Amino acid sequence: MIEIVMSVCFIQEPTRCEDVRLNFMAQSVTPHQCMMYGQHEIAKWMEGHPKWRIQRWRCGAAKQIAKA
Repeated sequence: MIEIVMSVCFIQEPTRCEDVRLNFMAQSVTPHQCMMYGQHEIAKWMEGHPKWRIQRWRCGAAKQIAKA
């Protein structure tokens, strides 16, 4: 399974940061497709979390980046 890992920080308190994981449910998604379509998933997440700012994000197999 491919996963998007975003490092996000609270806008009102920039030192309060955490990692958020978004999973693609399709088993056939490649890392390349994740990079292409991940932006759409991130935009949807941002709509529901307007008080958070995304610092960076990446894609990879869930097991590879579980605690990276």
